[in-house]
Amino acid sequence: MLLRYFYDTKLAHASYLVGCQKTGEAIIIDPGRDVQQYVDTAAAEGMKIAAAADTHIHADYVSGARQLADQHNAKLFVSDEGPAEWKYEYANQYSHQMLKEADVFNIGKIQFQVMHTPGHTPESVSFLLTDRGGGADKPMGIFTGDFVFVGSIGRPDLLEEAAGITGTAEPGARDLFQSIKKFNKLPDFLQVWPAHGAGSACGKGLGAIPSSTVGYEKQFNPALQFDCEDAFVDYILSEQPEAPKYFAIMKRVNKEGPNVLALDNLPDYLPADRIAEVAADRMVIDTRGTSEFARAHVPRTINIPMKYLAAWAGWLVDYDHPVFLLTDKSQLLEANRVLMKIGIERFGGYFDIGEVASVNLLSQSYQEKTPAEVAKLLQNETATLIDVRGDSEWKESFIEDAQRCYLARLPKQLDKFKGPCTLVFQCRSGGRSAIAASLAQAAGVENVISMTGGINAWRNAGFPVVMPERTCSGPDCNASTVEVANQSQAVFWNAECRSACF
Repeated sequence: MLLRYFYDTKLAHASYLVGCQKTGEAIIIDPGRDVQQYVDTAAAEGMKIAAAADTHIHADYVSGARQLADQHNAKLFVSDEGPAEWKYEYANQYSHQMLKEADVFNIGKIQFQVMHTPGHTPESVSFLLTDRGGGADKPMGIFTGDFVFVGSIGRPDLLEEAAGITGTAEPGARDLFQSIKKFNKLPDFLQVWPAHGAGSACGKGLGAIPSSTVGYEKQFNPALQFDCEDAFVDYILSEQPEAPKYFAIMKRVNKEGPNVLALDNLPDYLPADRIAEVAADRMVIDTRGTSEFARAHVPRTINIPMKYLAAWAGWLVDYDHPVFLLTDKSQLLEANRVLMKIGIERFGGYFDIGEVASVNLLSQSYQEKTPAEVAKLLQNETATLIDVRGDSEWKESFIEDAQRCYLARLPKQLDKFKGPCTLVFQCRSGGRSAIAASLAQAAGVENVISMTGGINAWRNAGFPVVMPERTCSGPDCNASTVEVANQSQAVFWNAECRSACF
């Protein structure tokens, strides 16, 4: 048997190639849209991709399962669990098998057994792998998709938070509790192969290690320590990261079937003299670094640097209208690929940043200021500080004078902050505040500042922060609230928590 691991750092997405060397067949588990990487790896190993399997209808990226079926004749293995509204609508166009609890299918001499693991989504399944070709009669591992991660589990509130299906979060959490009971009955020696790692919004507190074991997760995964269902529900529904609005779009796309597109089809080139006209009416994303953008940029463009593109474009781009790119030609292909992986495929064209700069169209700027400089502005009451971090980060600590507005909601809430004062944006380390400053300036706010280094730099410079009391969510904790003593550490439950959180 051959097992290959693929990890997309920008999406925190893991996928797998499992191949039977005796028959030369391979299957891709939870494939991403960039399917060429799987095709090339299979060919290098003398194999052909015979199948593709999704553990559930993904919400955070475009699945590559349809692409593999359409372009490479891969047989689809997808869930037939869950309600009627969460069935794969495109599968019957291709060779496929719909899967239910305890179903078995084979790729060469490798056997996969289906385990229905609802909670993250109703149709979610996991795959137990047994290497029959190697003589094994017991499974060696389980592909858990977004059910069990290293150190965490999949969130059950996405259908409600992102897709807007009210009343699904708590039932999903209770389904998840029952799925955990099934997981805890599995042998400790099984390897755990999840579909995401640290940085994914599909759960909270995901570990950065690529794999684990059932036994290790039973002992150290916080979500697996609960005996009381109600306590688990409270825990799993609290302090989840904000659900990106594009997740609802991805759910629909992956259910109905993504467009079959090549990720190297580049947007059309546009001459520099058109950028002002386009930016006045459409979104133009400048992918340069934050400081470079702050020093000089085209009015009404917004700044989403390449390293933040996957994380924030889905929040900020209107999927119903074409988006334009302002970038270096050497980064165009990567920017295009990243955006298409999250379903942004309506491009109006691109502008070359070198050409735009050469004709002096980078005519606007904004200031970046240190925490000490911002503190003086706040003391003189000449600025309004806006914290654009997420809710869980705010609950860790915040600057006393800050007002709250999550970055993704800023475009719709900006009017309430407009006034005579300069708007200073602040986040954890400075990246999101720069995006916020560009959004505000593009919307017509003249005086904007991004605080360099964020609240981390503020704290390191010796300025005070507010540390609110926190309710402990540990299953055996006797403390009703916890006074935060360590300013560099958030209060999260851990296995050592009994009467206090530190």
